Amino acid sequence: MTATPIPRNAITGLILAGGRGQRMGGRDKGLQIFGGRPLAAHAVERLQPQVGTLLISANRNRDAYADLGAAVVSDETQDFAGPLAGMLAGLRAARTDYVLTAPCDAPYLPLDLGERLTAALNASHSGAATPSLAAYAATAQGPHPVFALLHRSLADDLAATLAAGEHRVRAWLARHKAVQVHFGDERPFYNVNTLDDLHTDTPRAPDKSGH
Repeated sequence: MTATPIPRNAITGLILAGGRGQRMGGRDKGLQIFGGRPLAAHAVERLQPQVGTLLISANRNRDAYADLGAAVVSDETQDFAGPLAGMLAGLRAARTDYVLTAPCDAPYLPLDLGERLTAALNASHSGAATPSLAAYAATAQGPHPVFALLHRSLADDLAATLAAGEHRVRAWLARHKAVQVHFGDERPFYNVNTLDDLHTDTPRAPDKSGH
């Protein structure tokens, strides 16, 4: 039996912008200028068409993030607990069954991220005794666990995981037997880590089309 497809309006997008920006000298990474616009604006532009509603997880400069056109949510604690804490904030705030996450520092994130992850998760439900509740991206270079599709029923378990001191995204996803979805191209997963990476012509950057 084939599972019912997951429609776009059943998905809330979540851009993760709540980090300390340690490799950028403590600057709020998502608001740094890349290609003439805040870094997070590129992620908004590419993720928004893939979802019904969009949220941004941010722990600083909430008004500046709200100006990018999405509602802003913050971690339940103020200790910059990492991507899992941002994911939890998004799962708590979502009014849809699924949340599609991506980091704010991926200006070329895949335009088919939602399509590919939902298709894989949907396929895993067909005939499965215990359907998976999560999927995430991977390439030949390795996993990209913050590019993930999560069912909102995972929120309570995630809260307990954080309370127990576990902050590793991959470990949490593995415990839930998340579906790993392989993408053939590494370049859309390019991430901006340092101030030097903010220059679009750095050697490790893809071209401006994301290719």
